[in-house]
Amino acid sequence: MTTRVIIIRHGQSTYNSQQLIQGRCDESVLTEKGAADAEKVGAGLRNLHVDAVYSSPLQRAKQTAQVILPYLPGSPTLQTAENLMEIDLPLWEKLSKSVVQEKFSEEYRCWKERPHEFYMSVPTPEGRRDHFPVLALYKQAQHFWQEMLPRHQGGTILIVAHNGINRCLITSALGIAPARYHSILQSNCCVNVLNFAGGLDELVQLESLNQTAHLGQPLPTLRPGSQGLRLLLVRHGETEWNRVSRFQGGIDVPLNNNGRQQAQKVATFLQDVPLDFAVTSPMLRPKETAEMILQHHLTIQLELQAQLREIDHGLWEGKLESEIQQEYGDLLHQWKVSPATVQMPDGENLQQVWDRATTAWNALVKEKAASVGELKTGLIVAHDAINKVILCHVLGLSPESFWSIKQGNGGVSVIDYPQGLEKPPVLQAMNITTHLSGSVLDQTAAGAL
Repeated sequence: MTTRVIIIRHGQSTYNSQQLIQGRCDESVLTEKGAADAEKVGAGLRNLHVDAVYSSPLQRAKQTAQVILPYLPGSPTLQTAENLMEIDLPLWEKLSKSVVQEKFSEEYRCWKERPHEFYMSVPTPEGRRDHFPVLALYKQAQHFWQEMLPRHQGGTILIVAHNGINRCLITSALGIAPARYHSILQSNCCVNVLNFAGGLDELVQLESLNQTAHLGQPLPTLRPGSQGLRLLLVRHGETEWNRVSRFQGGIDVPLNNNGRQQAQKVATFLQDVPLDFAVTSPMLRPKETAEMILQHHLTIQLELQAQLREIDHGLWEGKLESEIQQEYGDLLHQWKVSPATVQMPDGENLQQVWDRATTAWNALVKEKAASVGELKTGLIVAHDAINKVILCHVLGLSPESFWSIKQGNGGVSVIDYPQGLEKPPVLQAMNITTHLSGSVLDQTAAGAL
């Protein structure tokens, strides 16, 4: 009984276009572009049955939801929820970002670097009080989940809200600390997908983050003057063993016909993205995927990185999941519910995979770091387990959160390091698979690792 939740950020607003801070100010409304993009979201969701639609009561979110609703089968009723209100920044509302940076320089630095410690001293009838916007918003998001999830077990829910609250909805669901508030991005009219096994105390899976392809933007748009390192993390195309749920791990299984088609679609999807370098696991399936992508980037030489090879499943390799269930039923169950505690028979454990994958990833970031004022983009093609580990690492999660990250065959994730390893990276988008099926939902094979 999985509950699917689709989270949308409102379309461009008047304050967005003027670079003004909105917070809970309700003067800002959709621009013409914002309304047009909301139509595109509706078109992207038009075949999706939705059991309930919630939006923030603020105009810009409510207007976006109202544009989307007629596209949904049955046009469900819109419900507004106070717990979907945007972050409360009372001392900064209606000010431009440049004015805030100048007038509140120390506070702004804390907001960007230590958001969980950032506070405003706000006047009240009882005197001044310290208001912690991010911590308050994180609790608000948790309250929303606690109220909403029990009502819609097994259903599909659509939420239309704001940049800040969307970040906290996602991070609080996954157990990502408030300190990582700025580690994920939300573009106007982006699509995110979360899957809940039950409540917040059960498995929550991030299926995708910040999809913008339905808006005609394959990858989230770079901000003017962007610099640093951008890494495009891709999972290889489908293999026959993925399709039938046979554990492959260290066995060098090639792509099947569908996998080659997926790799070609990834290649077309990324053909106009300038690349400066490309790295792959040396195994056949990612290497073939990377080579097809580089058909559009003929000057790039493909580098092989052995530490990015797939997890070694030991005695499970070559077996169907049903066969493993018969022979290692308890251990397979443990792998599904507590993966960090499992030692694969004659294979690796997750900590070993974590150590080699994150070491290779950090070394790559350090080696490829861009010069000041420069933007470099690299392609990294690897595997399901490796990509999950890297994305957990990027989000500040531990190996225990391994199953909280979904990686479809041919899925593309975007990770930016604006300041190298000195500051936390930003997950701009995750598991984009729209180029494979035309759907905002991941429709790739479930498959074994």
